[in-house]
Amino acid sequence: MKKTFVLDTNVLLHSAKSIENFQDNTVVIPMAVIEELDKFKKHQDELGRNARHVIRRLDQLRQKGSLYEGVPLDNSGDPDKCGRLRIVTGIGEVADGMDMSVPDNRILRVAYMLRRNDPNVILVSKDINLRLKADALGLQVADFEFQKVNFDELYSGVMELSVPESLLNEFYSNGGIPLPEGDFEPNKFVVLTDESNPKKSALGWVKNERIIPLPDNTDRVWNISPRSREQRMALALLMDPEIQIVTLVGKAGSGKTLLALAAGLENVIQRGIYDKLLVSRPIIPMGNDLGFLPGSKDDKLDIWMQPIYDNLDFLLKKEKKDAHSGRRQIEEMKRARKLELEALTYIRGRSIPQQYLIVDEAQNLTPHEIKTIVSRAGEGTKVVLTGDPNQIDNAYLDSSSNGLSYAAERLKTLPIHGHITLQKSERSPLASAAAEYL
Repeated sequence: MKKTFVLDTNVLLHSAKSIENFQDNTVVIPMAVIEELDKFKKHQDELGRNARHVIRRLDQLRQKGSLYEGVPLDNSGDPDKCGRLRIVTGIGEVADGMDMSVPDNRILRVAYMLRRNDPNVILVSKDINLRLKADALGLQVADFEFQKVNFDELYSGVMELSVPESLLNEFYSNGGIPLPEGDFEPNKFVVLTDESNPKKSALGWVKNERIIPLPDNTDRVWNISPRSREQRMALALLMDPEIQIVTLVGKAGSGKTLLALAAGLENVIQRGIYDKLLVSRPIIPMGNDLGFLPGSKDDKLDIWMQPIYDNLDFLLKKEKKDAHSGRRQIEEMKRARKLELEALTYIRGRSIPQQYLIVDEAQNLTPHEIKTIVSRAGEGTKVVLTGDPNQIDNAYLDSSSNGLSYAAERLKTLPIHGHITLQKSERSPLASAAAEYL
């Protein structure tokens, strides 16, 4: 039975092509949504671009007939299986006490009005509060599930495998073993455990249809050593030039950013594999925004990049007594064009060849934004995405719909991708306690 989906504004802002993702059902866009899109269309960010894309798409559909009566969508090769799109104003009251000057309430009014004649009306919104209000009115509600993964079953990048002692000995003596039967993603880490003695184990990873030991260059990178098995796995991915994109997921203090920066410095400064280390992060505040910041672009950017400076300072300081040595080296690398810190705002339209690109706090980006960033990578560039899906500051993303989780799950079968989930906080005992108990 065909359904009618009423879309909230945030669905269209999250994915500009969302109206095409409802198969042969009817998609309804309330007039209040069109008014909200009009407010966003002048923004020079991803929301503005999505708003403009949707508005242009609606104008194309308008050429097919009346949007009020409904027009067919081109979302299927079979014309009989295409959906339809309508723009509906909605009249009448929903419930006493609801302020119709609020756009959300006008969207609810449309869904409520349509439900009177069609029991299969579903309001689709990424706004939890609007879904709660709709449910209180007896409306069916749903989140926008396109480009969403199951975070509880997110690809971890590692597995345990119980093997006979003879196979474990072969792993050590021959430098690896043939890949057993089963599904093994490329670059997946495998903990081989002796089935007769669980205390005896070895760590390998999947390479060229074999499970081989990790390379020696994971023992110490720049001036740090891994504190856990997972950090060693992360360094193996970060130091392998054949792996072009790495996703690092982990709780606060697990070392995601520090390891990525250490590997970037090693590959750029010491080994010269890449021409430049480019570090970027989304400009999204954790709490209330401070508003206008004085100074040049670099002055404004320094505030947002302070976490990066903190990690670089830790990695670069030669003498702990000199508190300014790290910052001086950072400025020297920037002048030598070996290091660049840039806001993601300026990444669109660029081509980034032969660089080590780190995108920190990637959990605050949508899947489309991740696609935009990764598609900037030119020949010889390595992309590293780091973040904690449990600490999201984007109002319309969660642990399952953010771009970092989506990329980790969708790219896991590619030989050029590697992923590891860091479980333990290594920053300090206090940070570890906060991550676990607070």
